[in-house]
Amino acid sequence: MTTDMIESNNTKSSAPLLTQRYLRMVTKDGHSTFQMDGAQGKGLAYLRDAWGILMDMRWRWMMLVFSASFVIHWLVFAVLWYLLAEMNGDLELDHDAPPDNHTICVKYITSFTAAFSFSLETQLTIGYGTMFPSGDCPSAIALLAIQMVLGLMLEAFITGAFVAKIARPKNRAFSIRFTRSAVVAHTEGKPYLMFQVANTRSSPLTSIQISAILYQEQENGQLHQTSVDFHLDSITSDECPFFIFPLTYYHSITPSSPLAALLQREAAHHFELVVFLSAVQEGTGEMCQRRTSYLPSEIMLYHRFASVLARSPKGEYQIKMENFDKTIPELPAAADSNSPKRTDKEIRINGQHADSFQLSETGLTE
Repeated sequence: MTTDMIESNNTKSSAPLLTQRYLRMVTKDGHSTFQMDGAQGKGLAYLRDAWGILMDMRWRWMMLVFSASFVIHWLVFAVLWYLLAEMNGDLELDHDAPPDNHTICVKYITSFTAAFSFSLETQLTIGYGTMFPSGDCPSAIALLAIQMVLGLMLEAFITGAFVAKIARPKNRAFSIRFTRSAVVAHTEGKPYLMFQVANTRSSPLTSIQISAILYQEQENGQLHQTSVDFHLDSITSDECPFFIFPLTYYHSITPSSPLAALLQREAAHHFELVVFLSAVQEGTGEMCQRRTSYLPSEIMLYHRFASVLARSPKGEYQIKMENFDKTIPELPAAADSNSPKRTDKEIRINGQHADSFQLSETGLTE
């Protein structure tokens, strides 16, 4: 009978707080889902921030834009070289035996294809073969100088964009991983909301800072923001100096906690907890940031995370990432009879009675 009751309690407490699905503001990998509608001057704002747009582009679109830029540059100057040859009367001439009183601006440009080939050779400095500009044609020399200057500027811009995109700190942030679910577990009889974060690369990060914002939609359609403090074990400073193994962050659910009323489940309120992690790369000193969010359906009651640290036969620490997202049900702890004044509350999960707790001066207790 006792075993059945324990299994029944574990089954109830393992359910998420809510199963109703809401569209989230921030995806699990940190991207915003907000869409801007009706903004005036949006196109002009994009043009003013062309560099930022390039940095935010996916690689496939960035490669397409850069390839198109080169092709358009070659085509524009191919048209100009063709027009120069036409205005100079070079298209219909025999370039091997031109008239004595005629100066050919560019040898052997007799078609648009030849003009495009010459534009390509000029831009890439391949080296002229049979086609070459004449030093006695000032228009050809001027157009050649303009193409070379604009071509060098285009190449410098594209090269800089490639280097900046490869070296930006955002790429390092992809190696930071949050657990897919948060848990509400009890430590020394007190309830804590916990999540874990891991650095999946061997190179350490320094000066780790965690902040969290609780978002709730009000009846008037406004989003209300509340800061939620998280701490790391007994570290008293605002930042963790070293990040090489998975860290577990805690939020104490006291009566003053903004999550206390939400976890009582007297009413089914939707909320989204967005977590921000900032860290400094040890090698470059640059700051990177990683974000994630937790919905009520992703917070597990009466669970704790499985251990990810183990020892090898040689005594070395090992990180078992296969346990990173695993949770273990915990037995509801008995309430301390000597605790301060308590108020009985009831948790309802998915509309069904799950368990009861008491709200005391120290937090939520069974």
